[in-house]
Amino acid sequence: MVIVVVLLATVLLRAAIVLGVVYIVLPKGFSCPRCGDSLTLIRHPLLRLVLPVIEHRWCLGCGWSGIARRARERRHILPQSRVINRAARS
Repeated sequence: MVIVVVLLATVLLRAAIVLGVVYIVLPKGFSCPRCGDSLTLIRHPLLRLVLPVIEHRWCLGCGWSGIARRARERRHILPQSRVINRAARS
């Protein structure tokens, strides 16, 4: 019984390592890995429920289609200076 548990644990550990490496290798961001053009999100409700950390994306330029890591949009919010904050209060 102990041998079965050890073998099962090694198989599960190997699967976790492979899935981790595959996740790291996936492209991240909004640019195509082939041509550098912008990628368009293709929405799959089932994929979003099953694996919420990956997205299906498509390149408008070269036609590349594949899965990518989910990337959040970067919002460039600039901090306000003290002068603007004081002017807003008065």
